[in-house]
Amino acid sequence: MLATAISPEDARRHAEETVKRSKTSFGPGMRILSKARREGMYAVYAFCREVDDIADEGGTRDEKLAALGAWRAEIDRLYDGAPQTPTGVALLAPVRAFNLPKEEFILMIEGMEMDAKGPVIAPTLEELAAYTRRVAGAAGQLSMPVFGAPKGKASDDFAISLGDALQLTNILRDIEQDAGEGRLYLPCELLQKHNCPLTPSDISTAPGLPAVRAEIADMARRKFAGARLALNSLDWRVLRPALLMMGVYERYVDKMTARGWANGQARVTLSKGEKALIALRWLFAPKI
Repeated sequence: MLATAISPEDARRHAEETVKRSKTSFGPGMRILSKARREGMYAVYAFCREVDDIADEGGTRDEKLAALGAWRAEIDRLYDGAPQTPTGVALLAPVRAFNLPKEEFILMIEGMEMDAKGPVIAPTLEELAAYTRRVAGAAGQLSMPVFGAPKGKASDDFAISLGDALQLTNILRDIEQDAGEGRLYLPCELLQKHNCPLTPSDISTAPGLPAVRAEIADMARRKFAGARLALNSLDWRVLRPALLMMGVYERYVDKMTARGWANGQARVTLSKGEKALIALRWLFAPKI
């Protein structure tokens, strides 16, 4: 029995509205799923969105950590069958239907705690890998069962490689924005290699920053290649929602690479037409 007055229908509506409000690039991919899988993805996305908002929005360090701690307790209640929040209730059916791993919810919360304790500034490569595994890899690992992918190494490799690639691409696109918020996700080893400052306030105009950007782009491309390699052992049709995202984010990297890495350029974007062409490519003619 649910120890809550929140109805499953209200909870599902809450998750769907969270996706709609976010205007996420992942939305079109989710909409091509069957009803049960689509609702499962909406619930997973709502969880990821809500814990990310806790880490990113206003509040003191202690307030953020307390809110994330409350989500840890909600995940415990979820797996006991008694969630108390709208998103927790929305997750109840997908957790049961698709056997979603509890540890991945906890890893996602851990990643948000890294931001909440931060800001993250010039992590080591090892720390960056731990961060991307949590904030992006966990989302992938929660999504794979909802898509219908089989358990196993290929699914794990695909989810984690693609998650890393997407997060590295976001880091590339958002360097200036993150710096304005006191964050610097670029690894200290690369910053030191190219004589860049380890401080967010000074990074945007650093002469060595273009070389750091180029190396992060190479890292992202290797991760995309790893996801594509794993895809050879999987049914691409099952993974079309993820492949739409993969196509969009690979295009971001290609577009940034083509224009060069000079400082002071606007954040790269894609038009609706560009995104539509990418969607058609992956929906009907997979680029494996």
